[in-house]
Amino acid sequence: MVCPRGLTIIGKYIDRMTGSKDSRPALNGLMTDAQRRKFDAVLVWKLDRFGRSLRNLVNALAELEALGLTFISLRDNLDLSTPSGRLMFQIIGAMAEFERALIQERVRAGLRNARAKGKRLGRPRVIVDASRIASLRAQGRSWAQIVAETGASKGTAQRALVGLPKIL
Repeated sequence: MVCPRGLTIIGKYIDRMTGSKDSRPALNGLMTDAQRRKFDAVLVWKLDRFGRSLRNLVNALAELEALGLTFISLRDNLDLSTPSGRLMFQIIGAMAEFERALIQERVRAGLRNARAKGKRLGRPRVIVDASRIASLRAQGRSWAQIVAETGASKGTAQRALVGLPKIL
């Protein structure tokens, strides 16, 4: 099949799902075939059908550009092989960077607000009986046995022993 721009279509990559999943089987296949240089251009009907989010779109377009492939969106009249298409890509990239910066700013503001309200951030502390862990180690128990018996993770059990004075 030949499209109006004179390109020969060698295959279709269609994901039959909705939503905003980052991992889509057909898109993953397209990107794999792009890396294998099975084609020279990627033609999509509409830009929003290719990238579900601005971040995904910019990353995928940057990867295609790095591979030297042309990206064409018919409905959006975007062709990254032209000067105006590359300008649009730069604008899209700038918007993605702006979006990331806004998200980072909002997260930092939310963390500051939570701290100001006295909320405790991070994982809840795990209380372990360090003397019991030391006793089990002194009996020759392995870390796996201690973890199974106390319910603490290996790292937590080992950190609990660090704070105890060494008995010779």
